[in-house]
Amino acid sequence: MEHLLKLQDLSRKEITDILNLADQLKFEHRHGIMHNRLQGKTLGMIFSKSSTRTRVSFETGMFQLGGMALFLSTNDIQLGRGEPVKDTARVLSRFLDGIMIRTFKQSDVEELASYSTIPIINGLTDYCHPCQVLADLMTIREFKDTFKGIKMCFVGDGNNMANSLIAGAVTLDIKLNIACPKGYEPDSALVKAATESGHLTLTEDVFEAAKDCDVLYTDVWASMGQEAEAERRKKDFAGFQINSAVMSAAKPDAMVLHCLPAHRGEEITDEVLEAHAKEIFEQAENRMHAQKAVLVKLMEKPKAVYR
Repeated sequence: MEHLLKLQDLSRKEITDILNLADQLKFEHRHGIMHNRLQGKTLGMIFSKSSTRTRVSFETGMFQLGGMALFLSTNDIQLGRGEPVKDTARVLSRFLDGIMIRTFKQSDVEELASYSTIPIINGLTDYCHPCQVLADLMTIREFKDTFKGIKMCFVGDGNNMANSLIAGAVTLDIKLNIACPKGYEPDSALVKAATESGHLTLTEDVFEAAKDCDVLYTDVWASMGQEAEAERRKKDFAGFQINSAVMSAAKPDAMVLHCLPAHRGEEITDEVLEAHAKEIFEQAENRMHAQKAVLVKLMEKPKAVYR
């Protein structure tokens, strides 16, 4: 594991190792156990898309690991002024020990990794969100103890979240149902492979997707960068909501996840969110612990030496 670019790049063992380390780091954090596994290391954080959870979790995580993080808005670096990604990669590799980038195009993340001599972490692209799904998987295992036999339902847009959930489901042998309106399906290649392997069922029926599920998950109808589509999406996604009626189709002990921020009354009702706040906000905290595990796995080793 040299980078974290997308979840399907990781094996079952690599994901399990990350989750096991995340559990350990969370335990240490909760019990005040301090360590400096990344002492002297610096993470550059490139943000083309702003975020509350991504910035705070990575910045705080690096501090807790004994390192430091630099916030690099594209308004403040040459990447935002037309410098090629490959040049930015080669320059920053000489200053930093790792880069987390939250941006639009997956190809930019892949190019950054191609020209870097340091680890690259995908903090989110329009294609996938691997850090979030690692936190989601950590939370599911925390509440359900195992992935064996888990049946999961995702309701909403077939976006970056859906793509990464599909990748995680296939690798960890989770049964995933996705309910989304026609025209909003996840990546076709991922859907084809996961459907053929028996891990994915795609439907427009929310109740069919939620039936007998252990985990129900949703996300906002309009993601960052889709603000102009918000009104149209409200019409297209009407009915694609996790509410008490949908919950009644799932197992009685079903848990609910949301990657936040939530638009209460749209993709999820206030009633359901508050009833499942324990797991949703544990999920939010687990972003930091899962990412700390990724940072340790990628950055604890010595940096490449230039000659």
